[in-house]
Amino acid sequence: MEFFKSNNGTEASVILDKKLSAVTADTLEQELKRFLVGVKKFTVDMSKLEYISSAGLRVLLKAQKLMNTQGKMTVKNAVPEVRKIFETTGFDEILELDV
Repeated sequence: MEFFKSNNGTEASVILDKKLSAVTADTLEQELKRFLVGVKKFTVDMSKLEYISSAGLRVLLKAQKLMNTQGKMTVKNAVPEVRKIFETTGFDEILELDV
């Protein structure tokens, strides 16, 4: 998995690419811990993400919990395969999805 990030202080975004699996989830989680300090608005772009595992969902849940304390997180452009995983797991009710 690759991810591309931008941060201007209070607004940040990340674009996830390929697969977010158990192999890559820890790396993303560690990056987000540092990356989200002081961020008020966080956007996760999933237009290039093909697959997300339960470990990836855990990372998103942790990011959402953090952003609930300091601002807002939005997931956008999830491809149909990833949206189906969100719906199956109930994450569509936890995350703010921007279609």
